[in-house]
Amino acid sequence: MIPVKGFEGAKVAVLGLGRSGLATARALREGGAEPICWDDNPRARDLAEAEGFACRDLHKQGAFDDVATLVTSPGIAHLYPAPNPVIRAAYEAGVPVDNDIGLFFASLPAQGWDVMDLPPKVVAITGSNGKSTTVALLHHILESVGRDSQMAGNIGRGVLDIDPPGNGGVVVLELSSYQTELARALTPDLAVLTNLSSDHLDRHAGLGGYFAAKRRLFAEGGPDRAIIGVDEDEGMFLAGQMSQGAVDDRVIRISTTRKLTGPGWQVFARKGFLSEYRKGRQVGAIDLRQMTGLPGAHNHQNACAAYAAARVLGLAPRVIEGALASYPGLPHRSQTVAEVAGVRYVNDSKATNLDSAIKALSAFKNIRWICGGLEKEGGINALAGQTGNVRKAYVIGREASGFAMQLDVEAEVCTTMETAVERAMQEAEDGDVVLLAPAAASFDQYDNFEQRGDDFIAEVRARLS
Repeated sequence: MIPVKGFEGAKVAVLGLGRSGLATARALREGGAEPICWDDNPRARDLAEAEGFACRDLHKQGAFDDVATLVTSPGIAHLYPAPNPVIRAAYEAGVPVDNDIGLFFASLPAQGWDVMDLPPKVVAITGSNGKSTTVALLHHILESVGRDSQMAGNIGRGVLDIDPPGNGGVVVLELSSYQTELARALTPDLAVLTNLSSDHLDRHAGLGGYFAAKRRLFAEGGPDRAIIGVDEDEGMFLAGQMSQGAVDDRVIRISTTRKLTGPGWQVFARKGFLSEYRKGRQVGAIDLRQMTGLPGAHNHQNACAAYAAARVLGLAPRVIEGALASYPGLPHRSQTVAEVAGVRYVNDSKATNLDSAIKALSAFKNIRWICGGLEKEGGINALAGQTGNVRKAYVIGREASGFAMQLDVEAEVCTTMETAVERAMQEAEDGDVVLLAPAAASFDQYDNFEQRGDDFIAEVRARLS
């Protein structure tokens, strides 16, 4: 646990008592604060009270009269489309609002770091797609060489629930736009932006607000080094803003769309080969084509980001190559479930937006595509022209008929995962890939994308057994 500092003897309100909320309350208590908890869900309040935390209805008048700070969970809206009523009440009372990420960065530095041979490092990774894979991949690389590494944030443990890092330890964080937008302290040693595409636009009042939330990771205190995907205009702009000139190697640019040139530090992947250039000279190269845990250009982008971070942390190219080759992949992200009779079954349930689905469709040939669910804002028009690798679509979801009518490939309305898997497996031939890449949210039929992916796996394995 990372004890929260700076609130000794003070009352700190905690809104939202899920995984991060309870971990925050524990860390506040460990640091000497008095947590005052609230969640609209009575069951969540019962769990908090069972741990000895006081609960107070923060909706009531005067609830913030003796509160120093409000700490809110990331899923609770703090600005757009409208502030949660409790957060609005804190604003009106003049009470600062923070999240566990801000508390983590404010509390992490500990006595004794100055005498360590290798003081701990924090790597913070954000972006629209690939965050989890990049975090897990970097963690895997570090563990493969015996380096103390912990994953936290949106993957692994809550940021305040990790162990204090020791000599040479690395904390690898996955941070969403919800977290970077609100955190009052953001001071990683190394910050990474994988890419940017339209997502969560309602929470940020458009793409500009979404990019501004991501950009805060690079602006609040400034990381020592930045790794930035430059395949979008926003990434190119941010890299330019962070750099003091063409030879400034504090900024590492990454790409999977073109060879990067110039005297700076670049890592890019083309036609399955990763290349590292510094000062105009190639200093590293890796063949990614046979790495089964990293299929497709989108995973090659993740590999570029993790490779660059590992290089900043002092690892040699050949050491990184060996770790990349042994990476097994993450569940629900281009996860190979089985390969039987020449047919490969891939679970990419995390492909909840159009950009991630398009990347999944570009990673394989001869696809039997299971898609559909709760459409996100803007519809699915961007899929047009991106389905050249698809032999047929099998559409799930409560609005499967409407989803299917918008596709530019042959589509069968299946509605349920059971029917979609059964039909795809019946029609699959040697060389085909049965791919779950929904291009939609899961909430019309499932609690989350993990549950949807688990259902796909269960249906596949039941028919292969």
